[in-house]
Amino acid sequence: MSQVESLANRNQFWHRYNIRLMLFRRNAVDFGSRLVRHPTALLGAITILVWLCIGIFAPWIAPHNPTQGNYQLRLIPPVWESGGNPQYLLGTDLVGRDILSRIIFGARVAFQIGGITVSISVVLGVLLGCLAGYYRGRVDQLLSRFVELEQAFPLLLLAITIIAVTGAGFVNLIFALTVKSWVPYFRVTRGEVMAEAQKEYVMAAKVLGRSRIRILLSEILPNILHSLLVLATLQTGTVILSEASLSFLGLGVQPPTPAWGYMVADGRDYVTSAWWVSTLPGVAIMILVLSLNLFGEGIRDLLDPRLRIE
Repeated sequence: MSQVESLANRNQFWHRYNIRLMLFRRNAVDFGSRLVRHPTALLGAITILVWLCIGIFAPWIAPHNPTQGNYQLRLIPPVWESGGNPQYLLGTDLVGRDILSRIIFGARVAFQIGGITVSISVVLGVLLGCLAGYYRGRVDQLLSRFVELEQAFPLLLLAITIIAVTGAGFVNLIFALTVKSWVPYFRVTRGEVMAEAQKEYVMAAKVLGRSRIRILLSEILPNILHSLLVLATLQTGTVILSEASLSFLGLGVQPPTPAWGYMVADGRDYVTSAWWVSTLPGVAIMILVLSLNLFGEGIRDLLDPRLRIE
């Protein structure tokens, strides 16, 4: 290839890059302006951002060490109840650990597990979904039969079985949740790719001689990202709730690491006498999962042309 052709290809690449960057900026600004006019999505986004900041800056926000207890300070009620201590705004647990500090650090654990699990699931599900949806044939049949087999097992039952074999722990918990969490991304990607592959712009790309991988990455995937973004947001809440359920059963993140599900289980025998030990971590789980669901439903309304709210 001559230097002139190389320079022309380079200029063409940067020209396409600048066009895509300009379109991305315009779409981002348009999405932001419409998000502000969607109250439930905006509320969910703000709440998620607050929880995310709490998790990131937990070591600087938490007033006490979340794993250090003092039996002389056990079961102190929240500050608004009789006997409350202003140094422990949400009270203490069975061994005198500050509940507020543990909830703050528990947000970090929830986002770590939810983010890592969803990220791995998206990559795996989209990759296999693209292979099945674009290449069809035996690849599609083999992957689809495997997905149908996985769907026969409930998520929690499958996760419990895997953890019972591999043992409890952070890495094993992520693996147990990922084993089935990739399936929805596979199904959505497969269906979307099958539909997009029949459209005129894909046919035109084939006529121009573009490779299959290039068509998938530069033509089809950008047009299905909105569906994957909505699904990832909603699935993050499901993963966090599943992690809390497994931690409640003693199969998730192990103590002394603060985990909301374990905190709920820790006070289940004291619900009538020390309600705050279980209730307050449960409220934290509810707020975060509800916020993720509100934001996910909101961006679905904003990104889907059939449901778009102007």
